[in-house]
Amino acid sequence: METTALVIFSLVLCHLSISAALHWRKALYPSAFRVKRGTPTLLNPSIQKTVEDTNLVYEALWSGLYVDAREGVLRMADEELASLRRLQSLEVVCEDVLPRTLSDIRRLCHQLEQHRGHLHKEDFERTVLTMVYTAQRLTQATAGHQRELWADTFLQLYKAIKGDLRAE
Repeated sequence: METTALVIFSLVLCHLSISAALHWRKALYPSAFRVKRGTPTLLNPSIQKTVEDTNLVYEALWSGLYVDAREGVLRMADEELASLRRLQSLEVVCEDVLPRTLSDIRRLCHQLEQHRGHLHKEDFERTVLTMVYTAQRLTQATAGHQRELWADTFLQLYKAIKGDLRAE
């Protein structure tokens, strides 16, 4: 009797550990769970928590985000706006969470194609910012195969966002 209970308990624990491992593999932006900053509030950072945050992010996008050629990350053109503490999470997402290589962004596009249902709010924000980054890289890409790949990736991200907005 005790061995049967022990075997069943072991199977349940094994199932839970496998389920947890599969859950982490399904994260669209796994780097959001291992942000390099030291504060726990920046674990899986979200940019928009209130309407004011949404307006501030819109203003930051409108003022101009650009790709830093040396580091390959998104930066804000307006330094005064970039210095606001409320935009710290936007900086963390742009520097530490968003995929920056073409292969990582294409992998994200594939995961978005496989995703069913609506995206989480954080994943939607990050997908839009990844699309902004991709558009910037597309304008910087030289003509040829690389430019076509960036354009195709941009189109896939656009379709994913459009599909998420239309999903019921």
